[in-house]
Amino acid sequence: MKRAIAAALMLAAAAGQAHAQAYPNKPIRVMVGYAPGGSADAGIRPLAKFLEPVLGQSIIIEYKPGAAGGVAMESIAKAPNDGYTLYYFDSGPLTVAPHLARVGYNINTSFTHLGHVCGSGSMLVVHPATPFKTMTELVEAAKKEPARWSYGTSGVGGPHHLSGEYFKSVTGASILHIPYKGGGPAMTDLMGGQVPMLFSSLGPVVGAAKAGRVRPLAVTSLKRSAAFPEVPTMDELGLKGFESTAWYGLIGPAALPQEVVGRLAQAMQKVGEDKNLIAQLNATGCDADILSPAQTVEKVRADAAKWGRVIKEANIKAE
Repeated sequence: MKRAIAAALMLAAAAGQAHAQAYPNKPIRVMVGYAPGGSADAGIRPLAKFLEPVLGQSIIIEYKPGAAGGVAMESIAKAPNDGYTLYYFDSGPLTVAPHLARVGYNINTSFTHLGHVCGSGSMLVVHPATPFKTMTELVEAAKKEPARWSYGTSGVGGPHHLSGEYFKSVTGASILHIPYKGGGPAMTDLMGGQVPMLFSSLGPVVGAAKAGRVRPLAVTSLKRSAAFPEVPTMDELGLKGFESTAWYGLIGPAALPQEVVGRLAQAMQKVGEDKNLIAQLNATGCDADILSPAQTVEKVRADAAKWGRVIKEANIKAE
C-alpha cells in the first residue's frame, strides 16, 4: 500500500513538473492556407527561421490549402488551445470572406491574435499608350467620360478588385471592372493593350515596369513599397487615409493561455526588430510591420468594417 501511495505521489509530482515547464517545450506546428510556393509560403519561411532560436523549438510548416485560406481558418478555430498549433493567415478570410459567404468561424470570438507580420498594397498601373502620367489625370478623365475606361484584376472579390472599388468610391471615378482568372492573364492583357489599367500585386509589375511595358501610378498602402520606393502612395497624392492592403499575421485558436500569448507576442516583437528578417520579408513583396496582438485585433475590426461597406456599395458577389 505504501509503495502504491509513493508511486502515485511521484507520478503526480512528475505531472506537475511537466505542466510547469515553460512554453514551448515541444515543436510548434504552423499551418499555411495555400500550396507551397506562393506568397504565404514565402513569408512564413523566414519568419519561422527567425522565431525558432528565440522560442527554442523547431517550427513545422503544414500546408492546408482550400477555399482561399478558409479551410485552414476553420481548422485553426477547432485546434487545441495549447499554443502548439498556429496559423500564418492572410487577411482575406477574416476581413472579406464573411461578407461574401457564410463561414465556419466567428471573426471576433474564434481566434487569438498574436501579431500582424507584413502587408502588401495593390498597385495602380496603366499601359504606356494611355495619356495618364499621374493618378489625378486618370481620375479626371474617368469623371469626364464615365465608363469609357476599364481596369483589370486577378478576379472578383480579391484584394485588387476591392482596391479598385474602394478607389472608385473615394474618387468618384467611373471605371469598369474586368475580372481575369489570375494576375498573370491580367498583366498579359495590360501589356498587350487589351485593358488600359490594372490594380495588381506588386510582384508581376517589377519586370514589366523595368521593361517599360507598364507605367506604375500609385500604390494603395499608406507607406511606399520597399520594392517601388519611387512610386507614391494614394495618400500622398491627395486621397488622405487611403489604404487597401492584403496582409499576413499569426493566429491561434480562441482562449490561448495568457502565458502562451505573452511568450509568442514577445518573440514576434523581438524578431520584428531584426533588420535581416525585415529585409527578407520585404524581398517577398510584403512590407514588414510587426504589430502587437491588440493592434492586430483593431486592424481586423477596422478592415472588416471597411470592406463590408465597399462590398455592399459595389454589390460584389462571390463567384
